Parts: sequence; structure tokens; C-alpha cells
Amino acid sequence: MTTEKKPFQRLPTNVVPANYFIRLKPDLEKFTFDGQEEITVAIKKSTKSVVLNSSEIKISEVKFFGDVQKFESGIQITYSKEEETVTFAFPEDLKIGSGKLVLSFTGELNNKMKGFYRSKYLSPEGEERYGAVTQFEPTDARLAFPCWDEPAIKATFDIVLVVPKDRLALSNMPCIDESDLEENPSWKVMKFGRSPLMSTYLVAFVIGEYDCVSGKDSDGVHICVYTPVGKKEQGRFALEVAVKTLPFYKEYFKIAYPLPKMDLVAISDFAAGAMENWGLVTYREARLLVDEANSSASSKQDVALVVGHEIAHQWFGNLVTMEWWTHLWLNEGFASWIEYLCVDHCFRDYDIWTQFASYDFTRALELDALRNSHPIEVPVGHPSEVDEIFDVISYSKGASVIRMLHDFIGDQDFRDGMHLYLSRHKYKNTFTEDLWAALGEASGKPIQAIMSSWTQQMGFPVIRVEQIVHGDKRKLKLKQERFLADGSKDEKNYQWMVPVTIATASSPDKTIHQIVLNKREEEIEVTGVNKKDWLKLNVGAVGFYRTLYPADMLESLLSGISNQTLPPRDRLGLSNDLFALARAGFTSCADVLKVVGAFENETNYTVWTDLSTNLSIISVILQYTDFHDNFDAFIRKLFRPSMKRLGWDPVSKEGHLNAMLRSVLIGRLGKAGDEEVIAEAKVRFAKHCKGAELLPADLRNAVYSIAMKYGSESEYEELLKLYRKADLHEEKLRVLRSLGSTKDRGLLKRTLEFSLSDEVRSQDTIFAVAGVTGSVEGRELAWKFIQDNWPVLYERYNGIFLLTRLVKATTENFVTEERAVEIENFFKANPAPAAERTIQQSLENIRLNKKQLDHDRESLKGFLATYH
Repeated sequence: MTTEKKPFQRLPTNVVPANYFIRLKPDLEKFTFDGQEEITVAIKKSTKSVVLNSSEIKISEVKFFGDVQKFESGIQITYSKEEETVTFAFPEDLKIGSGKLVLSFTGELNNKMKGFYRSKYLSPEGEERYGAVTQFEPTDARLAFPCWDEPAIKATFDIVLVVPKDRLALSNMPCIDESDLEENPSWKVMKFGRSPLMSTYLVAFVIGEYDCVSGKDSDGVHICVYTPVGKKEQGRFALEVAVKTLPFYKEYFKIAYPLPKMDLVAISDFAAGAMENWGLVTYREARLLVDEANSSASSKQDVALVVGHEIAHQWFGNLVTMEWWTHLWLNEGFASWIEYLCVDHCFRDYDIWTQFASYDFTRALELDALRNSHPIEVPVGHPSEVDEIFDVISYSKGASVIRMLHDFIGDQDFRDGMHLYLSRHKYKNTFTEDLWAALGEASGKPIQAIMSSWTQQMGFPVIRVEQIVHGDKRKLKLKQERFLADGSKDEKNYQWMVPVTIATASSPDKTIHQIVLNKREEEIEVTGVNKKDWLKLNVGAVGFYRTLYPADMLESLLSGISNQTLPPRDRLGLSNDLFALARAGFTSCADVLKVVGAFENETNYTVWTDLSTNLSIISVILQYTDFHDNFDAFIRKLFRPSMKRLGWDPVSKEGHLNAMLRSVLIGRLGKAGDEEVIAEAKVRFAKHCKGAELLPADLRNAVYSIAMKYGSESEYEELLKLYRKADLHEEKLRVLRSLGSTKDRGLLKRTLEFSLSDEVRSQDTIFAVAGVTGSVEGRELAWKFIQDNWPVLYERYNGIFLLTRLVKATTENFVTEERAVEIENFFKANPAPAAERTIQQSLENIRLNKKQLDHDRESLKGFLATYH
């Protein structure tokens, strides 16, 4: 099904910009904009034509004023829709020197959440209005103004926005002058300060109606959080995080934040979670706004992480930028790691590094075990290929290998290396090798040699361990080979330089031995180990690999699970490895479920979350058997003790993590048919809908889904009322996810139809559709819905990564070869280049599901037979 890559050439650099002066006047009724632009250019080499990026823009006039030449007419304009370029051909060669390109143009405020686009919102009185906002990453500045839209072609920017007087306008820099528009005093002209040298994808402007809460950090940087009108209190938590975060990064990098202000803006129509535009960070509402009465602990935590992530980019990505999209992971992997370091600094009670192990580390391992994974560094050519790599590998594997490297070289050397890297390359562009060079200089370690195996080849190793005990000595034989999700052998013979750490029962959270495994096999001796102690590799689940233990070593580790002497991250890493090894056929799934019994007394939120995620994968497969009810009974037995211990209602000062754990336990038990939980959820849902007793925000996801799964059309209508009444985006998403929990075929269809209605924002459709895929029938209906509505969905989401999410959610959980072939044929007939890798990954997962079901069906049936 692989399609040929489009031929691609980067822009010529015979003429490059030094400064853009851009004046834009958006029409918020006709959804168009007028633009004037003066680009100061350096002509490096004599040329008769200049090529720059432009897409869906009509240029009405172009002039050139040079040091010794002037062309006010006779310049030919040629567009390439395919290449998204415009070429200006001049009457004679431009001479080496400097000059100005002067352009006039018009464009569309589109409704595709990219480029310069319109965003719909409601006034406090309920009136529908529109603002104009930007999303330029990766390659959509060209939809707003003609430019050299490549990250390495940096320039300074002077932005002028002409807007109605009753609208707020923001850009990267502060407004330095505001005046009336001469021809229409009901409009104003806002001039913003000159930006630093920066890439086009980081330019931003926002026009709309907002309230704001503001403050200053300890260095006097002005920080403002812009919220929908009437909701400024919902911006206070993000402001608190930002005020702490900017000084944290300044101290960590030993480099001051270079701009005078930092704005964080909630955008009503927004495809991504957030975007790190320099000095003007834009967010989806649910990733910025916190309502103390209606936001859950997990949502609040997500806001902290996303704010930490985007502010990290102000240094790592904005001050120093990757040279080309091949090195995207430099931006995203690093920010996805350091956001946790920042949140750990701000909120110690979140135990956030344990959550990293589940949210990023294990997700990356799962995807990277597929044959259709990709290396962290992916050669990228044509812009249509860029969207494909905004994925778990660039973000979560990138973050995981940075975490492994940080642990290997130590915090101080890492910080020194980061300071060296940022200082050496500020306002410039870099390759991955530049980071390795700086960290190598700071640490004196062979960073380039170690890390190239992790970034330039896909996958990761499983380390097989054999042990011989001699008194207080352990002789270990370690052997690495590539781990593949289907258990097959790697014909490419990949090998890694693997930092291996070892802990024992006597020192459970301390590394007592460390080596770099840089060959296929190695024998090591660990001394001073008590004879009865368990011994575990990969302390804290930091190394990006899986471990396959022999039966005796695994048996001894089980006591560390049940008595919790094994720390939470190690319990999580061990169980996650076991589920993956079973899926690959190294062991039987039934044997893993026997081990899972040791977690009956587990107390850690993240360990439970990871267990629940892995059990969900098995549950999906077993939906296609006649003994899924037995599996539900197993789940009930496993989760009930923790639910009884925690109870439905929070106790005073119980903490952030227990609030999140309660939701996991209730949700899982409700899905598994626990009668007590279902009955209580129904009662509480009814009271909530009547307004008699509102559900705590932490319980709503679980209770809404349970009420819907075991309810009828009346519960469905109640949920729709909650959706229509909700003023908080987070609450709307909760309802959308829950609607598809119903068992009623008619209501499942209705949910899918509702997802494309005007009542659901374009970026939220995916939540409603994905919510339907939890059952066999829902999965079938959702896939049919995708096929029937593909032209609409493709038109809506092509060019933004929501397309890949939609494909993944509706395809990857089937279990038959027939369905895999059907999906393959559909996308042959309906190519989606930006989602091609996702399609291949889904097909691989379907075949893995089939293989696991064939392999484990009988042993699971036998093991689960005693559960009723």
C-alpha cells in the first residue's frame, strides 16, 4: 500500500529574508484578510527569480526596491499549488546586495484550524461570534503571508494588525503603538515590537474577545492568561504554573527568557493541545482552563504538564531550532521530558515521574515494538510527510531516551551540557549531533556513540537474563536482541548501547551496579547481594528496553510486588514487560494473569492505571470469545479490594493521586459489571442530573460511562442535556466520550451522527467517534461510519494530525485477517498519505490481536473458567 514519496526540494537560498514587515486586516464577517508585506532580503547570488512559499493566497502586486535596482512593474508571478510556492520572475537579474520585496495580497480565514483561520465562540449572552487565530506549525505560515516557510530560514518580524476597536489583538511581541484607522475610526491599527530572529512557524497572531489574569514572575516578565470573556478565574491555575515555570527554566538553562512578555491564550477551535509560538502560546481550552468546581485532578495535572511543555519550547525549539523537520524530535522529545521535571518541581505530590513511566515510557515501548515504527530521526522531505512524525515516537520515545541519557550522565553534567548547547546555538538552527556534542563535552562521555543507536534506528532491545548464585555473588549473563511485538526475529540485526542498572531487595531504589551493554552478550558479576534477595534490572524503569527473566528470578520478584518493597516504577515496569512479552508469545497470557494477582493490594495510582490499560487490551481481544464474562469476573476480584479500601467519597486531605485512582477503580469495575458499583453510579448520576447532589469532577468520566452503558435512551438524553448546558470544554469532552458507552445500536448510530453535527466542534468529533469503539458492535459501526463519511472527514482533517488519530481509533482493535484486508483495500482506494504509517500500524496491531487470540485462547479459557 506504500505510496511513492513526492519529489521535494527545499527553497533556494540565493535570496533570503532578514526582516518581514507584515500588515494584516482580517474581515471577521466575510472570512477574508488583506495583507501588505515588505520583506527585507539579502541577495546572496545574482538571480532572475525568487522562490518562496505561498498557499491559497492571491498576490495582487509585487515590487522590488534594491540597492541599485528598482522594479515597480513587469514582475511575473507564477504559483505552484502542488509545491505551495510562488515564483517572482524579474525583467533582469537581481544583483548581489540587499533590497525589499513589497507585496499586496488577499487570503481566506479558513475553517481548517491551520494557517490564519477563523474560530467560533459564544459571547456571554450566547451570541455566535468569530475571532481570527493562527496555527503555523509545521508549514502553514504560507497560508497567512508569502514567506520562506522553513525552520532554518530565520528572520525578524514586525507585525501590524488592523482590527475592530471592540476586539483584542495579540502577537509575539508587546503592542508598541495603537492608533485609529484613518479611513474608519471604528477600527484600530496595532503595531507590535520587532521580534527576535525566529522561524516562520513560531509567528502568531490572535484577534478576538478575551478576559485575562496576569502577574509577573520573579524576574519581572509579564505573564497573562487570556480566557473566554467571563472565565478569567479559570486561568488562575495556568498563571500560577507559568509564574513558577519561567524562572525554573531560566535557572535550569542558565539563560534568561529573552522576550518581555509571555501570553497564554485559550482558543475555542484548536486542533492540537497547544502551540509554543514565541511569547504567545495558544492552547485548546481544555489544556489551559481549570474550573475549581468542575475540573478533575487529572485535567488540572494535564494543564500543568502542557503549560510546562510549551514554556520549555521557548528555549528548546524557539531560541534554538531544529534545522529541518527530520530533527523534530529535538523540539518535542526534549520538551516532553522536561515538562515532567518542571511539574515535579512545582507539584511534588503528583509523583509525576511514576506517571511518566505509564503515560510516555510504556506507550513508546508499545508503538516502537511494531515493525511499522520509525526511528526517532526520520528523513523528511515534502511538507505532506511532516504530520506523520508528530507522534508517540517523536514525543514519548524522544522523551524516554532523553530521560535515560540524563540518568546516565547525571543532572549537573546534563545541565552544563544544555547550557553549552543553548548558548552556542542561540537564534540558530541545529542537528541532533550538535546536542550530543555539547552533552559529550560537558560529561566527558561518548554520548554520540551511545545515542546514535537510539535515534537513528527504530526499535529497542529485550535483554535476556540468566543468573548463577554463588553466596553473595551473582553471575549474570545478559543478551540483547531487538524486541518485536510479534515475537519474531529481527533480520536487520540491530544492536544498541544500553545503559543497564541493577538493584536488589536490600537496596530497592538504589543502583548497585551499572554497565553499558555495548555488545550482543556480556557476563557480569554483582557482589554483596544477600542470597535471598531479589535482583532487578532497569532501576526505576529508566532504560528504554524490556527484560526477560528466567522463572526463578521472576518468582523472587513477585514478593517485591505483593509486599511493595519493589518501588512503584519498578512494579509498573515489571508488569508492563510481562504483558508485552505475553503478547509477543514469550510466555502465556494466562501465566501473566496469575502474576497480576500479586497486585491485589496495590495502592499506587499509576501502577493501577498501567495495569488497567494492559488489561483493557486483553479485554478487547476477549470480546470476540464466549468467555469474556469470566474475564470480567477476574477483573472484579482484582479491583474490588482497592475499591473497598478507597470508597466512593474523598476523605479530608487524601491527596491528588487518590482522587485519580478512585476514578480508575470505579470505571474499571463498572465496565466489568460490578453490581454494587453500577447501582451506586446510577443513583449518583440521577442526583447529579437533577441538581440534587453534583458529582465531584473526578468521578464524572466513570459515572457517566457506567450510567450510559447500563442505561437507556433516558440516560442518553440526560447526558445530552449536560453537554448542551456545559460551559466548560472539559465537561463537554467527558460527555462526548461517554455517549458511545451505550449498548443500544440505535444510540451508537445517533452518537456517530451527532459527532458531525454543528453542536460538536470539529476538533472534538474524534472523542465522540472513539467513544463508540469500546464494544464489538460499536467498533463495526464506527468503521462503517468512517467509510461512509470519508470524503467529509478527509477534507476536514487532512493536513492536521487529527486524521491519524481518527484512523487509529477506528481501526486498530479488530481481530481478523478479513478485516485487516478490508481496511487495507479501503485505504488503497482512498489514499491518506499523512496517515499512511498509522494505517500500517493499525493493520499490524489487528494481526497481532489475531495472533494473540489464537495463541492464548485455550489457556486463558482454562485459567478464567473458575471466575464467575
